[in-house]
Amino acid sequence: MFDIAEELKKLPDHPGVYLMHDDQDAIIYIGKAVSLKNRVRQYFQSSRNKGPKIEKMVSNIARFEYILTDSELEALVLECNLIKEHRPKYNTMLKDDKTYPYIKVTLGEMYPRVLFSRQMKKDKSRYFGPYSSAAAVRDTIDLIRKLYQIRSCNRSLPRDIGKERPCLNYHIHQCSAPCQDLISAQEYRERIDAALEFLSGRVTPVIRDLEEKMAAASAAMDFEKAAEYRDLLASVTQIAEKQKITDLGGEDRDIIALAMDETDAVVQVFFVREGKLIGREHFHVTIGTEDSPSEVLSTFLRQYYAGTPFIPKEIMLQTEIADREIIEQWLSGRRGRKCYIRIPKKGNREKLVELAAQNAELVLKQDKEKIRREEGRTIGAAKEIASLLGLKHIGRMEAYDISNTSGFESVGSMVVYEKGKPCRSDYRRFKLRSVTGPDDYASLREVLLRRFTHGMKEREENRLKQIGDEYGSFTRFPDLILMDGGKGQVNTALKVLGELELDIPVAGMVKDDCHRTHGLYYNNTELPIDPHSEAFRLITRIQDEAHRFAIEYHRSLRTKGQVHSVLDDIPDIGPERRKALMRAYESLDAIRGADVESLAAVPSMTRRAAESVYQFFHSS
Repeated sequence: MFDIAEELKKLPDHPGVYLMHDDQDAIIYIGKAVSLKNRVRQYFQSSRNKGPKIEKMVSNIARFEYILTDSELEALVLECNLIKEHRPKYNTMLKDDKTYPYIKVTLGEMYPRVLFSRQMKKDKSRYFGPYSSAAAVRDTIDLIRKLYQIRSCNRSLPRDIGKERPCLNYHIHQCSAPCQDLISAQEYRERIDAALEFLSGRVTPVIRDLEEKMAAASAAMDFEKAAEYRDLLASVTQIAEKQKITDLGGEDRDIIALAMDETDAVVQVFFVREGKLIGREHFHVTIGTEDSPSEVLSTFLRQYYAGTPFIPKEIMLQTEIADREIIEQWLSGRRGRKCYIRIPKKGNREKLVELAAQNAELVLKQDKEKIRREEGRTIGAAKEIASLLGLKHIGRMEAYDISNTSGFESVGSMVVYEKGKPCRSDYRRFKLRSVTGPDDYASLREVLLRRFTHGMKEREENRLKQIGDEYGSFTRFPDLILMDGGKGQVNTALKVLGELELDIPVAGMVKDDCHRTHGLYYNNTELPIDPHSEAFRLITRIQDEAHRFAIEYHRSLRTKGQVHSVLDDIPDIGPERRKALMRAYESLDAIRGADVESLAAVPSMTRRAAESVYQFFHSS
């Protein structure tokens, strides 16, 4: 159990972002803090007047986690990225996707412009940001136009060169007038390159020049001009602040760092998607006394990316690994195109790796006990189940369930647990094809035949292609199959596996008369399980998850079936016309009461379709 009072004592006095979870482990609130220690504690102080919304949120908090950053600004940008990714229930004030601005340089044009933008698109432009101050961004764009005389108009150049007179910006020396061909494309591009250098953070020459001009204006008692230079200097300084939470490359990256002590290691993975840090995960690794950080990282890469379906373009590590080239080739093969492993030595990328290392160190120091408890719930529980059944090892478990309502739309579910944790990317749903009516045994037979026949076919295709069984959604077979039921369900599964000549253990999750799990049916014997054991809790979670997954799919099919039975059975009415009718009328009764002329007036409806609808509702 997560002890909130105990975890509050471990909070660091450090900037960062905190994430509040409910009892279903959903993220319900994300916030930033100058001091995590002070800010997070405030939520749990009864003396504070928090207001009804915060009180409601706090009452739903089951646990919290946090990510360290190096500054409040970084925490602010990370908070924005995480809120956009997770959409927490109580972050009602931060749902606008246009929270932070960018500076956009339109490099796809012959005469590029420097613009203010609220979105970062995949085009030929180069983006800088996001920044925390829109005013500072606008001031900096103005400054760039003054310093480098960059155009701001919407004219299409070179097509419109010479067609109109130069604008006011040319006359006040804030534009070099490429619209009049008064500057060559090469010279203009050199000015753009200088502006890019400035936006990339190499602002020392500009700052020095502004300081000198401010001092000169002040000495000449031109205080208005000096104040202008002072304000511009403040804007440049704010814009120049390093922000490593958003990577300007816009690529998909995993950032991996390690923290070790004598017996344990924690690997921290930061997930950067489309240039934004959207989340992180940490992994506990048991190490030997002779293992080096390089060896641990190499082993982790091979194990982690063998089991994850997504391979990013780039993986950044804190230290070199001996078999880097071989792992790069393997990852590139899995990805289908080149994957790079890099060890950054300077700049924002190195600082992101350092940040991941700091968070790994924090987890290692403060959460070792929590990690061990989690292992007990997952890997430890799987080991208990293996011991109970007399199996050597259980890495992957698959559980199956059937759902129907009086035989309507029978569906099957397959949920997968690896190392005691749900592997949701491998979940599968089956809409029954050959079974009519509420026949659970026949339904289970169809589901299992389809699952393992497909897996054997994929395995054979992989063998012919000379690639491993990790490729393909069904090629990885379980170490244990769990059926939602007892003897009948288990025997059905064993019969299917026998026909396919597969040797996979099968156990049934048996419930008592009160629908509570109380044992496993295995090898014609019902094995009781200690209800206080982690194995019992894991089996209960798996059984509930298989049931939930099947019911959820069945419910969606029932809903679609209800809509279909009312409108889609009408001749000449397809999905588009059905949507048009539902938009035009408040209810089915309103459609039933409409005449042919009114129905024909609905967009996308024809006279023939209107008559079909009318006849459908009014025929005897």
